[in-house]
Amino acid sequence: MTENPLKQKLQGYHLILGSGSPRRKRFFEDLGLEFEVRPKSVDEIYPTHLQGQEISEYLAQLKAEPFKQELRPQDLVVTSDTVVWYQGQSLAKAETPEEAFQMLRTLSEDWHEVITSVCFKTHSFQKVASAITMVKFKEFSDAEINFYIEQCQPFDKAGAYGIQEWIGMIGISEIKGSYTNVVGLPTHLVYETLMSL
Repeated sequence: MTENPLKQKLQGYHLILGSGSPRRKRFFEDLGLEFEVRPKSVDEIYPTHLQGQEISEYLAQLKAEPFKQELRPQDLVVTSDTVVWYQGQSLAKAETPEEAFQMLRTLSEDWHEVITSVCFKTHSFQKVASAITMVKFKEFSDAEINFYIEQCQPFDKAGAYGIQEWIGMIGISEIKGSYTNVVGLPTHLVYETLMSL
């Protein structure tokens, strides 16, 4: 039986997913990886002059920083951050239904960028890789936005939406780039980077 090439490549490594996201955990499982989930909480605050990809790269590295002192030679930690970028502004996670409504109303009938940066860290090296996907929404009615927010409670997601949820099914008219990147992890990029270790 042919072995998973990535699993074979990572023999000798202890892989750590530094995220509590169920979506990222599922992607690691779907890639056929053996890994430990070990999230660490950090204040996701970044310098105000950063733009777009600079924000996600900064935060992905910030999330890897708490592991610095505890990594053993065989440990490899993966952390990531996703930014929804629209007209020079980062749309972070909504804290209230009102904030979520406003974000989705803003994104309605226009293109936006979804940027995910992934940090790969061992005790001796660190690498960051990023993916950008362009997403276009149709024009949403207030009823559609309110129904989605009530049904799916998208308060743990950048831009207040999940592409894999109801609003993605009815609302995305075009997409350019990686679908999994919009869900929360550019799996093709993770695979390529881990294979190149």
